[in-house]
Amino acid sequence: MLPPFNLPEGIVLLITDELASPADFVLHRILASHIKEAKGSTNIIISVSGDIQRWKTIAAKSNVNLIQHIASGAVEFLNVSEHTRLPENSQKGELRPLYEFVKNKLSQTKESSALVILDDISTLEWIGFPFLDLTRFIRALRATCLEAKATLLIRHHIVTSNDPDDLFRLLLQICSYHMEVRPLSTGRSGAVSGEVALHPGPSTINDSVKLIPRSAAVQYRLADTGPTFFQRGTSAGVL
Repeated sequence: MLPPFNLPEGIVLLITDELASPADFVLHRILASHIKEAKGSTNIIISVSGDIQRWKTIAAKSNVNLIQHIASGAVEFLNVSEHTRLPENSQKGELRPLYEFVKNKLSQTKESSALVILDDISTLEWIGFPFLDLTRFIRALRATCLEAKATLLIRHHIVTSNDPDDLFRLLLQICSYHMEVRPLSTGRSGAVSGEVALHPGPSTINDSVKLIPRSAAVQYRLADTGPTFFQRGTSAGVL
């Protein structure tokens, strides 16, 4: 999954990014590859702030007709605002309907290669869901995905890189791997958009995955057709 990182399926992958280096390309690349390679599999997109049109447009660049796959049932696009009760004034938010929908969808899945994308957990906290509610939701979602042998991708936005928040600490505890999408320390250039490191999580399950520390982070360049990955200082040498 996601060359050149070649991650196994059935994992919990935490993807963190920053304002200067959004990780949209990781989510969209994995989704497009999964639809093409795991034909007939279930793909669930839990979208907190992005709309279906953006997902549709980016998928089309990878020759994936997202609307067609939604119509066939291969892709389920869940707008969080339509499947939860959002916190408003003194009213408490409710995430359980969203969780139950995903759980029921996975229970109907016969194959063991389902993909669940949560994009993103940070916004749920920003719009007012208490940390305890998010903890219960994410732990329950993780357990359900592991039971179904589904791959779970969770995106979390890093606001202050030197001051990790409680939600980030929680996610680190439950992930199989942590993919860190970072801007260049020197700023973005025309040849390089940013860099990606890959760290183990407490529940890392595959010793064959090549981990990538920050000191040896893989760099990437974004184009209309998607990302190109290469080693530092070798932008011409594509991985």
